[in-house]
Amino acid sequence: MTRQPLHDFSTLLLQLYRLSHELPIDAFQDAALELIKPVLPFDASMWGTATTASEGIDVHTLHLHRKTPEMMMEYDNFKHLDSAAASFFGKGHGTRGFNSANWWSGPKYAPFLDYVQRYDQNNIFITMDSDPRTNFMHWFSLFRIDPDAHCKPEEVSLLASLSPHMMQALALNRLVHLDRTLSPASGTQPRGSAIADLKGAIYHCDVSFVALMQEEFPSWPRQALPQSLLEHFMIEQSTWLGRRIAVSCRLEQRLLFLSVRKRCRSDGLTPREHTVAELLARGDTHKDIAAILNRSPATVRNHIQSIYDKLQVGNVAGLIQELRLAG
Repeated sequence: MTRQPLHDFSTLLLQLYRLSHELPIDAFQDAALELIKPVLPFDASMWGTATTASEGIDVHTLHLHRKTPEMMMEYDNFKHLDSAAASFFGKGHGTRGFNSANWWSGPKYAPFLDYVQRYDQNNIFITMDSDPRTNFMHWFSLFRIDPDAHCKPEEVSLLASLSPHMMQALALNRLVHLDRTLSPASGTQPRGSAIADLKGAIYHCDVSFVALMQEEFPSWPRQALPQSLLEHFMIEQSTWLGRRIAVSCRLEQRLLFLSVRKRCRSDGLTPREHTVAELLARGDTHKDIAAILNRSPATVRNHIQSIYDKLQVGNVAGLIQELRLAG
């Protein structure tokens, strides 16, 4: 069997991990796939996460490389016939190659064979890592158009060696992005951070996130976001306020980048009061604020008194300190 020279393999991995730290989240997966293409030729790919079920895979996240969304929209009609994907269910991890015409032969699989051939999936590599306890899997597939470009055993072995690094590099790329978008926190309170998908599955969370979430949700299982929290961020991007914590969210590339902190007094301000408080904190007088907001000075004075009461402070210095707690 022909093996990738160790020096060349190490060089490729160094390039892969460098890309994971240098590239933005929307560019990394394409760059990583282009990086391995010279050593493992393919024409297109899809890379994502899913939950396995008897009727097929339920996709959580998906990155398409040189494929269109229509392919996956149509896949839902045939996924119960995808015996290649099903051959990995419950296995933990694995890498295999498939020739479509041979694997999906016979009348039962004729609709699925027609589907994969229409989308130029004539030879397919699949590599997968899953948690048998939750049926949650990370995977990517590589497609070859040429029906005669079969997946060789040495290529399957090479992909099996590369795929853990590809998946780890993707996790690192997301963590770098999390650090850049949510840190450093401008507030003075400890904060936790996490990454989850639009179905609530958690890809990363730090110890502070776990500790703070468990103050609000004592029986929280950690693998997924609480339903109430997920439903809130599916409707709006405003901060979610619980009894004890506040959670903010940034949506990017169909992932939720989350930050959590303890609730503070300023969370009880109305949007108008928060605007007035911010203007006070930057040094504006109540007359300045009245002009800026097109309100009477008396109205602004009432807002200021309400703000001081809610924050339990008596001056601007105390107000600034309370605002800093929220960041």
